[in-house]
Amino acid sequence: MQQTYAVGFQRATVTAETPIDIGIWYPSSAAIPNEINTPFRQKLAINADPEGDKLTLIVLSHGDGGWMGGHADTALALAEAGYVAVAVTHPGNNYEDESAPPSKWLVSRPADIVETINYMLTSWFHASLLLPDNIGVFGFSAGGYTALAAARAKPDIDRTLQHCAVDPTEFVCQVGMIDEIAASSFRSSKATLASDPRIRAISIAAPGLGFAFDPQGLAKVTIPVQIWSGALDDRVPHASNGLNLDNSLPEKAEVHIIEDAGHFAFLSPCNPALEKANPRIWHMVCVDAPGFDRKAFHNEMNAEIIAFFDRTLRK
Repeated sequence: MQQTYAVGFQRATVTAETPIDIGIWYPSSAAIPNEINTPFRQKLAINADPEGDKLTLIVLSHGDGGWMGGHADTALALAEAGYVAVAVTHPGNNYEDESAPPSKWLVSRPADIVETINYMLTSWFHASLLLPDNIGVFGFSAGGYTALAAARAKPDIDRTLQHCAVDPTEFVCQVGMIDEIAASSFRSSKATLASDPRIRAISIAAPGLGFAFDPQGLAKVTIPVQIWSGALDDRVPHASNGLNLDNSLPEKAEVHIIEDAGHFAFLSPCNPALEKANPRIWHMVCVDAPGFDRKAFHNEMNAEIIAFFDRTLRK
């Protein structure tokens, strides 16, 4: 009978101007624990030694106000497939701390990705096991913007203002996010965004601010891109975001449009205890369209994400 091994897990802090909390899922040869031992409702081998070498790193970037555990099932699936998956909690733009306005996190989020890659390749206890220049990024919502920027995309704020004038119903226009960015020094200073040439493929789900990019701003994104959109997403509609990216990237992306999926369908299935603990968040984040099975969808999505990174990073 074949032995089944646990996925290893560690938490760490990346030393940066603002420390970055990260979670690291990786292959191990440890035994599976008997009980759930993480906030993600997973049985993980805490601080076990990794198994294998020449491992490929995938960085995961959560959405606006999220955290490292928002895509824990995807991180787990990647580790089970032999990847090292490191999920970032973006300082100033997470569920505990939303002090950074959009004009700030537009800059800080891509820098968080670069700082995390640097940490994993130089300071992580098992850095010598990682391939140094063959890295993937998965990003959801604001994390989709983050992945694009880290892959050398440049948003055009004037373009976003024009878009909001034409379609003020776009969610980020309604909530004033674009107005804040336009009124900040981000627009006038032509802020430099951190990017990393070691990133060789990105998978983005419900890519926030997708309408902010034109062909010129995406011209340097010459790596493979996978795009996920929900047909029922009213926060990041495919027509103005994912479709715009697909039409503007130098090379055609691999596009998945998921019927009956809303914006939050790309988050890990929720802990049922949340329904009583926080009914407002439960109904906003956890309730999907009738008949939509988030767990089944994630099994399919995670398999497609792994296949995408296998094709693009494990040639």
